Amino acid sequence: MKRFLVTQAQIAQTSMDEQPSPPLKDGEARAAIRRFALTANNVTYAASGFAIGYWSFFPTGIDGQGLVPVWGFAEVVESRSDDLTVGTRLYGFWPPAEELVMLPERTGKVVTDRAPHRAELPPVYNRYVEVREGEADAEGVQALLQPLLATSYLISDWLQDNAFFEAEQVIVGSSSSKTGLGLCAYLSEIADRPVKVVGLTSDRNRAFVEGLGTCDQVVTYDDIETLDRVPSVYVDMAGNADVKQRLHAHFDDLLRHSAAVGTSHWDQFNPKQVLAGPRPQFFFAPAQIEKRRADWGPGEIERRISAAWKRLAADAGSWMELRHHTGIDAVGPVYDALASGRANPRDGHVITL
Repeated sequence: MKRFLVTQAQIAQTSMDEQPSPPLKDGEARAAIRRFALTANNVTYAASGFAIGYWSFFPTGIDGQGLVPVWGFAEVVESRSDDLTVGTRLYGFWPPAEELVMLPERTGKVVTDRAPHRAELPPVYNRYVEVREGEADAEGVQALLQPLLATSYLISDWLQDNAFFEAEQVIVGSSSSKTGLGLCAYLSEIADRPVKVVGLTSDRNRAFVEGLGTCDQVVTYDDIETLDRVPSVYVDMAGNADVKQRLHAHFDDLLRHSAAVGTSHWDQFNPKQVLAGPRPQFFFAPAQIEKRRADWGPGEIERRISAAWKRLAADAGSWMELRHHTGIDAVGPVYDALASGRANPRDGHVITL
């Protein structure tokens, strides 16, 4: 069983190792991983692996080496569980590896991995949904966009839930990222929206973001100081310390809220920097899911998320190019491009095993 390892202290350092497949115990099932996506979001998982707990989902048994979680599909190939039969296909959270041994518990079409080490981790990441096998492109789009656009939708919902913190504009950092462009799209859909949507991006990606047509204004990182000094919310997808420092200094007490979502610019992140204005607060999507479950009852937030991501995904061909790669060994070059910032924002990378 081969797997793609990331050095936890230096997430640009990676390697591949191979281990014997462990025999199953009673109640366990072996899932062969078939297809998954790689995006800048996976780099964020690695960069915040200790702070948020992403390294804890799939322990490696090797000190200092971690498995960065990915979203995708797997097929049960061996089972000693009454809850999972051979041939069942599941969508959910997997390691970048050829297989995963699970301790499944089924409720309808939802399967929860009850492995003891996952008991204290966010439940949303431990749940898998039984699906039928689909075409490569359809599964690739789902693996790429469902988790990212779900986060985009939840941020949009959270901003509305908080009356946009009484701001006049929402500034979306790294608006060329799929989570960033999704947020801009969902905000642009709001009827009688009380805020302007500002996309913040690099000069290289400015034309791409402008072409999406979902921002009222697109500004490059070089031009932060030209932003209108009005009450604002900053949603940071990248974690670039210099950008954050300048933006906070520009707005100071006019910044009503600063939300940290991602650290795709992990090599320019500084968790200890002193900033003007409000202290950044991490946005944790599972917390908003649980709040809405309490507000609206079971199933409603999931229904809204599903409708929202499918709505944007239906038009994904106009702004995303699927890039299919074959074999676990293809993970390294794609991850390296994402971690170094060399990846094209139009590309959606899918690995098929």
